[in-house]
Amino acid sequence: MRLAFAVLATSLVASSSAFAQVPAQVETCRLAGLAAIKERSPSLDQITLDMESLAVSKANTNVGDVPIKMVVMGDAYLQRDKTDQPNRFVCLVSDKGKVVLTFFTEQ
Repeated sequence: MRLAFAVLATSLVASSSAFAQVPAQVETCRLAGLAAIKERSPSLDQITLDMESLAVSKANTNVGDVPIKMVVMGDAYLQRDKTDQPNRFVCLVSDKGKVVLTFFTEQ
């Protein structure tokens, strides 16, 4: 029993230290998404990501010749006058931490 608890505690510490890096990349995605959507809707000045719905996944793939190392997906709320419906948000992050793509779609 003690061994199982020690293994669980060690894995939680390891995963929490990995998770501690995630918020910066999620914020980078949010800011890139806001900048992209402001080009089409200049009056939009806020995007809120639903942290409960976010899936942050490591990746090892390419888009063209650009390596993708992280994918962030979840619900995003855009400041709009007539709707509270979330939009599905997708963000691809390169190996250099640069946002390659942000995409919003109504659900």
